[in-house]
Amino acid sequence: MKHIFLALTAVALFCAFPARAEIKDPEIDKAEAYLNNLHTATADFIQTSTLGSRLSGKFYLDRPGKMRFDYNEVKDFIVADGVFVYFYDSQLGEQSNAPIGQTLADFLLREDLTLQGDLNVVKIFKKDGLVSITVVQDDEPQAGQVELVFTEVPYALSRWKVTDAQNEQTEVILKNMKTGMDLDNDLFGYKDPKGRKAVND
Repeated sequence: MKHIFLALTAVALFCAFPARAEIKDPEIDKAEAYLNNLHTATADFIQTSTLGSRLSGKFYLDRPGKMRFDYNEVKDFIVADGVFVYFYDSQLGEQSNAPIGQTLADFLLREDLTLQGDLNVVKIFKKDGLVSITVVQDDEPQAGQVELVFTEVPYALSRWKVTDAQNEQTEVILKNMKTGMDLDNDLFGYKDPKGRKAVND
C-alpha cells in the first residue's frame, strides 16, 4: 500500500532542471489547457500496481496545491494540504510526509501546470478514443515516467500510470468524475486518526 506514496516521491523533483528540445503537438496544448482549467474534482478510483495490489476509493482535487485519496479496503489515506503531502499507514499507525515541491504531486497540483519545460514529453499515442501522453523528468529521464491518459469525447483525465526507477508501476483509474464543485477545506488538512500532531520531515 505504501507503494503509491513512494511512487509520488520517487518520480520526484520534476521542477528543478533546465529544458531541452520541446515536442510540438496540439495534444500537449489541449492537455495543458484542460488540466489548468481543472480546479476542483471528485472521482471514484481503482488503484493497481505491479506488486499485486488492487485498491479502490475516493479521490478529491482542489488545485492548486490540494488533493486527497481515501481508500475503501484500508484506513490509509493520502492528503496534500498545499504545502506537504502526507501518507497515513493504518497498519503501522504512523504517517510519512514530504514537501509537495519534492514530489510528483507538485506536477499535478502546481498553479501553472505545463507538460514541457522541466518535463519532457517522450510519447504521444492515440487509440480507441483515448490520448496517452508520457512525460519524464527532463534532466533525469531514468528516474521514471508518468503516463497521462485522456478520453477524447468528452475530453477528460481518465487515468495515470507512474513507472518508477525500479520499473514498478502504479496505475490510478478514475471513474464517475465530477468537476467544478465547492469542496470543504477540511478535506485537505492532515488529521491523525489517533489525535497526534504531524511532525513534518
